[in-house]
Amino acid sequence: MMKDSFKEDDYPLGVELTEKLRQQADPYHDGMGGCHGPDHTERVHKTALHIGRLMGAKLDILSAAALLHDIGRRFETREQGKICHAQKGAELAREILVSLDFAPAFIDQIAHCIEAHRYRGDKIPKTLEAKILYDADKLDSIGAVGIGRAFLFAGQTGAKLHNESDVDILACKPYSREDTAYREFKFKMSKIKDRMLTPEGKRLAKERHNFMEVFFERLERETKGAESMAADILHIAAK
Repeated sequence: MMKDSFKEDDYPLGVELTEKLRQQADPYHDGMGGCHGPDHTERVHKTALHIGRLMGAKLDILSAAALLHDIGRRFETREQGKICHAQKGAELAREILVSLDFAPAFIDQIAHCIEAHRYRGDKIPKTLEAKILYDADKLDSIGAVGIGRAFLFAGQTGAKLHNESDVDILACKPYSREDTAYREFKFKMSKIKDRMLTPEGKRLAKERHNFMEVFFERLERETKGAESMAADILHIAAK
C-alpha cells in the first residue's frame, strides 16, 4: 500500500522497510472490515508518530509497533474474545521481525509495545513507546471515529442498534445482541480519557470524549421516539 506522496518523517524505518511491514501485516487484516482493518492501523500509526515526535520517542520502534499492533485481532474475533489479540499479535510480530532481520533487542521493545496496548489487558506499558502506542490506539476508539468503529463492530457481531431502557448495560455479555455501540461507550469508551498516559493523549482524549457525550445523549433521545425529540425541540425554542 505505497502512498502516492509522503513525508520522510512518516517513515522512521525508511520507505522500503515500512512497506515490507505493511505487506506482512495486511493478510492478518483480511476480513476485519473497517473496524480493525488497515485504515485503523494507519490512523494509529499517524497518531503514534505525532505524539512520539512531541515526546522525543524512538520513532523507529514506535512505527513498527503501530503497523503490527493489531495483527492478532482476527484470532480474538474468531474465538469471540477467548484469545488475547495483543498477546497473539506480539507473538506473530516476533516471527515477522525475525524474518526481516531485526535485532533481538529491537524486537523485544516492539513486542512489548504490542502486548501492552490492549485496554482490557493485564500488561502495563513500561516504555515511552509502549505508552504512546497505547494512547494512539485508544484515541482511535473514541470521538467520531470511535463511534463509527463501535457501530461497525456491533454490526459485525449481530448486535442491535441500541439497548432498551430497562437493560442493564454493564451486565450484557460481549458478542451478544446487547453488545451495542452504546454498551461499548458505557463500558469502555467513556472511561478512556481518564486512562491516557501522555500529555498529548490526555488533551486529545478530553476533546473527543466531550463529542461522544453529546452524540450518545442525542442517540438516547432519538431512540425513545418522536415525542421525546419534539419535547427537546420545544425546550430549545423556548430558550
